[in-house]
Amino acid sequence: MGTPIEAQQELDGATQDLERSLLIEAIYRAYHYDFREYAQASLKRRLGAALARLQCRTLSQLQDRVLHDPCAFPELLNFLTISVSDLFRDPAYFLALREQVVPRLRTYPSLRIWVAGCSTGEEAYSIAILLLEEQLLERTLIYATDINPESLARARAGIYAVNRVAQFTQNHRSSGSGVSLSNYYTAAYEHVVMQRQLREHIVFCDHSLATDNVFAEVQLVSCRNVLIYFNRALQDRALGLFREALCSRGFLGLGAKESLHFPGHAAAFEPIALDNRIYRKREAA
Repeated sequence: MGTPIEAQQELDGATQDLERSLLIEAIYRAYHYDFREYAQASLKRRLGAALARLQCRTLSQLQDRVLHDPCAFPELLNFLTISVSDLFRDPAYFLALREQVVPRLRTYPSLRIWVAGCSTGEEAYSIAILLLEEQLLERTLIYATDINPESLARARAGIYAVNRVAQFTQNHRSSGSGVSLSNYYTAAYEHVVMQRQLREHIVFCDHSLATDNVFAEVQLVSCRNVLIYFNRALQDRALGLFREALCSRGFLGLGAKESLHFPGHAAAFEPIALDNRIYRKREAA
């Protein structure tokens, strides 16, 4: 038998698990955001940070606040969604797109690309820049989706702090570009604004991988560092959406720690650049 302290810790843990489940269910019913299939370890960390920020002692208090204070939920949503990115983050991925995917994309008369979980827009703008450099942007429409309206608003604006530009520039150079990143933004007042030509080819819109369905057929899906925050059932659902959205022989890009190791999907794809998690949908799938 455990000690009284261990027994109390186990009881406290069970209470917190119950509070977390009730909070997530309340969010779903009140606001129609579904975090019920997100990875519990990630939720636990993020809700712990939210408690301190929103000055709540327990998750039950946080639930009461979220249900009765209209201003509380948008702030909590920023903790529950992922907003960490860079232009050309993981440059090797974009180099692989440039060298191994773009030549095949050239064969399509028009292109539709889905950036799922776009956060504040860096991934979508990176793909737009790459396609502009490869003379493909004029025939491309990029759907960039996320569940956080604040992130989507920032993405539409395309404004980023100037102190991030050095990293952006280094990433861009490593992605195989031979021109300056400064061609694609205007600097002013400690910020840079992405070029209108890029923004005109991106549609930023709300879409949940947990509850929504496919909205278009696309030639490329890029969803990186999103699935790692889902449990296995939700990962399987998201991959099913990507598979349904992709045309025959379309491409799927995932994050470095994500994979297609699911019985229902692995056979439907073949690796194109496995080290960079880029796959192609098989013709017979």
